[in-house]
Amino acid sequence: MATIVLVHGIAQEQYSADLLESKWLPALAGGVRTAGFPEIADRIWRAGPGTIDARMAFYGHLFLRPGMQGGGVEELPPEQAKLAEQLSLEWLERAETRASNEEQRQTAAIELAHLRPDPAREAQGIRSGVRVAWKSLARLRWFATLGNAFAERFVLRALSQATRYLTDDALRAEIQQIVLDQIGDDTRVLLGHSLGSIVAYEVAHRLDRPLPLLITLGSPLGVDTLVLPRLRPQPPSFPPRVRRWVNVADRDDLVAAEPNLASLFAMAMPRDAIFEGGYTVENGAKPHDADFYLGKEHIGRPVGQVLSAMG
Repeated sequence: MATIVLVHGIAQEQYSADLLESKWLPALAGGVRTAGFPEIADRIWRAGPGTIDARMAFYGHLFLRPGMQGGGVEELPPEQAKLAEQLSLEWLERAETRASNEEQRQTAAIELAHLRPDPAREAQGIRSGVRVAWKSLARLRWFATLGNAFAERFVLRALSQATRYLTDDALRAEIQQIVLDQIGDDTRVLLGHSLGSIVAYEVAHRLDRPLPLLITLGSPLGVDTLVLPRLRPQPPSFPPRVRRWVNVADRDDLVAAEPNLASLFAMAMPRDAIFEGGYTVENGAKPHDADFYLGKEHIGRPVGQVLSAMG
């Protein structure tokens, strides 16, 4: 079993475990090196004596099955389509209030103004049955650099995959088993990005052995109205077998709902456990990019500390 288990996020279906490992591991090694653990960094990425085994728990291929690719929100069952719409509105509202770029905030505000009802005609809230929210989301600078058509397809895939995981029990169980198959007595780090952070969190709750370090990056775990009520087990709490949980977010990462998850997940936290959040990293033009997150010392330091203690 792997010492480090990595769990990817949304829209990775065209990749593979091997390809993602070739991208993530040098980035993670760089973060570990920057944090002051060069020997550990070498063991993560460069072959040689004492190589640390790190594996990607890859589940992207499951979304290539017929009917699973998320060609459009209209192709989703009603419950999933409603959740996809709510998520897209949540992301727009976060961009309106939290984006560091003024143009980004203004774009989000303009798009939301089109989606919100006219007070003279409707009572309150977002118009029910909206089917254009994802198109508005795709107009944000975050996605617009991809080109309009590709941006819309990317947003649709992202929304589709997130909602399918949260609502399809069979798919959820299959994805979690892929991760569990990589975890053993030697596992020291479980690291999840984006949707993979939800998977990693739920898997951590299923462990029957201690886990020294759980890391969540760009995580939507803090979406209190949409994600929190659908997490398992309920109520949301600190995974009992986890010794240390580190959550890291970029301010401009629309998917990362809340950088400090302690107020939401500290319930039943073991007395000797550590919960670290609130870090704000700067990932530049790609705030949700996994490689950019992994290369930061905020991730490299806890990984280096845990693996150094292993010997």
